[in-house]
Amino acid sequence: MSLIRQVWLLLLGTLLLAFAGAVGVSLVSARDTLQTQLRLKNSDNAASLALALSQQKGERELMALLLAAQFDTGFYRSIRQVAADGAPVFAREAQLAPQRAPAWFTALLPIESVPGVAQVSDGWRALGTVSVVSHTAYAHDELWLGGLRSALALGVIGLLAGALAAWAVARIRAPLDDTVRQAQLLVDGRFVTMPEPRPPELRRLTQAMNTMVARLKQTFEAQAAQVEALRRQAHSDALTGLSNRKHFLGQLGAILQREDAALDGALVLLRVLDLAEVNRQIGHASADRMLAAVGQAMQTYTRRAPGCQAGRLNGSDFALVLPVGGVALETANAIVDALRAALPAFGAHIGVAVGAVELHGERDVAAVLGRADAALAQAETVGPFAIEHAGAIDAAQPVLGEAAWRQRIGAALDEGRARLGSFALLDARGETIHLECPLRLQLVADGPFEPAGRWMPHALRAHLSAAIDERAVALALDAIAADGRARCVNVAGASLGGSTFAARLRETLLARPEAARKLWLDVPEVVAVERFAALQELTRQLRPTGARVGLEHAGERLGRIKRLLDLGLDYVKLDASAIHGLAGDEGRAGFVRSAVTMLHGLSVRVFAEGVGDAEDAQRLWQLGIDGVTGPWISAQRGDSGA
Repeated sequence: MSLIRQVWLLLLGTLLLAFAGAVGVSLVSARDTLQTQLRLKNSDNAASLALALSQQKGERELMALLLAAQFDTGFYRSIRQVAADGAPVFAREAQLAPQRAPAWFTALLPIESVPGVAQVSDGWRALGTVSVVSHTAYAHDELWLGGLRSALALGVIGLLAGALAAWAVARIRAPLDDTVRQAQLLVDGRFVTMPEPRPPELRRLTQAMNTMVARLKQTFEAQAAQVEALRRQAHSDALTGLSNRKHFLGQLGAILQREDAALDGALVLLRVLDLAEVNRQIGHASADRMLAAVGQAMQTYTRRAPGCQAGRLNGSDFALVLPVGGVALETANAIVDALRAALPAFGAHIGVAVGAVELHGERDVAAVLGRADAALAQAETVGPFAIEHAGAIDAAQPVLGEAAWRQRIGAALDEGRARLGSFALLDARGETIHLECPLRLQLVADGPFEPAGRWMPHALRAHLSAAIDERAVALALDAIAADGRARCVNVAGASLGGSTFAARLRETLLARPEAARKLWLDVPEVVAVERFAALQELTRQLRPTGARVGLEHAGERLGRIKRLLDLGLDYVKLDASAIHGLAGDEGRAGFVRSAVTMLHGLSVRVFAEGVGDAEDAQRLWQLGIDGVTGPWISAQRGDSGA
């Protein structure tokens, strides 16, 4: 039994006991008063009657008439006259039942009517005695009515006391409920402080809980800082701060192979010419500063263009992958112009060569790097600050304006030309946690269903992301209702910018509660940094529906999300670039291990995207990952993604 219920029972018992005691004492006191009044009344009436009888000069007929008249008034249960020698002269009796008081009440509280006795005389001659006993029925009726009035008054007082007690219990219960909720939030991995109540005992309890929450926050912040440090150590080049070769190749592979990756893009390779000779001429320290300057020039683009990634592939080679097509040559020229102005400060003979290629739906990392390396080799033959651009925009690919794209995407949605892909996410036992279900649209009637990378950039520009996400959710709910299997769909960050998107999604899910509990929603990691409040509102709105919300493509910013513990996430999916080549790299394994430990401490499940081989999958299980998905899983299961 809960403490509050025990308090309520104690208060109720106390009030009932006080009520019963007060009513009982009141009734007993009133009965005693009535008995006293009856005794005095009987005595006075007997004296008055004896005086009246004494004036009859001993005439028995007259006295009998007087006694009979007095008895007939109906107030007396018994009137008796006894002669001086003890012989009965007059005796009349009658029983009268109470009109209002119930029988059980009269039996429970009997009232004694003590006879009033007085001497009857004729001058100095004693004629006998007269005794009078009044009815108790009227007294019982009055006692019953008085008891009801007392019970009513005490009941009103009891209700007021109960209301006051309820207010007091509510004041006690509120901080206790806050403490329980705070503890439950801790179990859920959310660290919330509560206001301190006034009662000193409860204040001390809340202070202790808040202190514990503050210390857990500090522990989490320390873990987040450690995760970020391990990420930098595992993924970054120590000199330039750019991604190292392994991580950049993982990023490039993830960008090329993800379902939602843009089909158009560009890759720029840059090489510092004759780095060994530069080291000999200007010294190792100056050469390092020069390389750092090159890295800074490359890093500029990653800050300006979301989705742009830069890396240092080896001592002299740098790379930049761009998320949009048709800009490779423009970007290469801008980098070369910047370095042509900056590098002479380190030495007169320092130069670079640049190879740039356009990407049009290519998915093979080796093929892309091969084309870019060939362009770079061609640029080296020309000389310092030369640029070689390979791969013009495909003329066969139709170029559509924003209005045409809006029309195509809108028509596909209106005509139901949309369907979900299907890729399994498995746990360590090989059981399916959920199906990854990216949305595909048939942009042209009777044409192929195309992945998001083909049309999503245009949908974002046309402000159609919310409609697309709502359609994906509706298709997922239908599929769940059909076969009962959990499914996961993507939610674009742009959709969260709408003030009503989260509320509409909540209403949709509340209307289908059984299916909603098996729905998972992926939100890009960048949203947690750039639109924290919107993502927090989404998790708050959807929590009652049972749907799960998590981050996808995570890893780069994970340790930099300042209030990750306040988001209320259910899971995080580490990006393929964070786990690529994990089996043979303890530095990357250390980052994943630290991230898993931190997130599990928040009661957040951790999954891995883009797992490419069995060795990486096995290492991920050893590191405590909760589930994996990617090409290797699809190959094992024979998933086509259709």
